[in-house]
Amino acid sequence: MPNLYVALVHHPVVNKNGEAIAAAVTNLDLHDIARAAKTYDIKGFYVTTPLADQQLLVRRITAHWLEGAGGRYNPKRREALALIRLADCLEQALAEIGQREGRRPQAVATAARRRPGSIGFCELRKRLADGSPHVLVLGTAWGLAPSVFEKADWVLEPVQGPSPYNHLPVRSAAAIIMDRLLGCREGADLESD
Repeated sequence: MPNLYVALVHHPVVNKNGEAIAAAVTNLDLHDIARAAKTYDIKGFYVTTPLADQQLLVRRITAHWLEGAGGRYNPKRREALALIRLADCLEQALAEIGQREGRRPQAVATAARRRPGSIGFCELRKRLADGSPHVLVLGTAWGLAPSVFEKADWVLEPVQGPSPYNHLPVRSAAAIIMDRLLGCREGADLESD
């Protein structure tokens, strides 16, 4: 399997006016992205936020599912949420992955709008095939701040449907991207649960 991680960035992201902000962590994002990550054999799911109260929220949610009643009630959910790692910022997540992998991962930023120099899903699939570590960088709020794109190694083309409307929730975009990069293709047998 490709050597892929996911980072959900809460700072720096932009608001609808394009101003850099720190966004709030949402319970649904944690659960749904973790479940998609587990389904697609992602190696780790980093949630990045510098805000102490938001870090506490992440710890409380994960503790409920990893150590508390939630995990006993739903072991499958526990298995998915075990992928979550907390970091103050994207740079910290990249450094931790680099230590784990023995080399710096390639950061692949995502956006809802096409950016100059974007690579397509097919191109990224080819890059993932060599086994080198990559991190899919997802933004909350209205997307990643410009400074994140400046530091990224690659920018992935946006997920685009047939209509001009393009404002997917990050958890939906994450699942679509994971499927386009790692999903089984025609003829594969899939086991359902």
